[in-house]
Amino acid sequence: MDKIGFTTSIPVEIILAAGKIPVDLNNIFIASEQARQLVDVAEDAGYPRTTCGWIKGLYAVALENDLEAVIAVMQGDCSNTQALMETLQLKNMNIIPFAYPFDRDKESLRAQMDKLIKLFQVDWESVQRVKTDLDRIRCLCREIDLMTWRDNLVSGGENHYYLVSSSDFNGNPEKYEQDLVSFISQARTRQPYHDEVRLAYIGVPPIFTDLYDVLETMGARVVYNEVQRQFSMPFAAKDVVEQYSLYTYPYGAFARLEDIQKQLAQRDIDGIIHYTQTFCFRQIEDMIYRQKLDLPFITLEGDQPGKVDARSRMRLEAFVSMLR
Repeated sequence: MDKIGFTTSIPVEIILAAGKIPVDLNNIFIASEQARQLVDVAEDAGYPRTTCGWIKGLYAVALENDLEAVIAVMQGDCSNTQALMETLQLKNMNIIPFAYPFDRDKESLRAQMDKLIKLFQVDWESVQRVKTDLDRIRCLCREIDLMTWRDNLVSGGENHYYLVSSSDFNGNPEKYEQDLVSFISQARTRQPYHDEVRLAYIGVPPIFTDLYDVLETMGARVVYNEVQRQFSMPFAAKDVVEQYSLYTYPYGAFARLEDIQKQLAQRDIDGIIHYTQTFCFRQIEDMIYRQKLDLPFITLEGDQPGKVDARSRMRLEAFVSMLR
């Protein structure tokens, strides 16, 4: 089967209905042992130093994987996506644009999905059948999330990994489901965590590879991963259009804020880490979250893939110590 790459979560049901393999380029990039070198590949090709590390990683990953096409989310994700796609077009890559309507209009969203459906030569019925199959898998993701904050049996890093992987089901929904079932069964045999500090993590997934481990050595555990949870489509929906209209990430800070506030209220959160990526427009949104969220708050900025740097570690230690 042919691989279809994408730059952030899209209606993956369409790709699967067409018999293609979904590939979230972000997951491939950050999981690579050569992630730092992939950034260098993009800079060697001409990408400015003052460009987001994720964008540079996506460029290199797209080139080194044998992809039939890349679906680019031109609205509802990164402001640099258009330039990324244009540089990939220089390499004769097939680019398919997709846009989430900022106003969350269902008719506009359906029109965007309809374009993909026609392009991949499938129909709405087959897409809906795939959605129904994936609902079962996504219920397992919700169970892992509950086991994180309610049952205290899952670490923040494990929560992050399984939820962020739900964007493409690691390219194989059946195996991914088996992995979830096995993990849940194993996690239920554990003794619960006794946290000194319970944290919420909001913002895009971190470019740091050891953030959750670092926090747990400090006596803190992340019990809410905002965007990762959204990738798992946590809301029950009757059809695929409704599902992607409930998904908060593409629709701006205030759409996300409403769900964040609900989750903070029920998870017994002590403090918030807002992760922002260097050179990302979402750094500006930090102003909104600081004003609207009434909990101790730290903004953590990441640039290059790798371990948490010494300065960030010191700031996190001080924050956790203050909360304790």
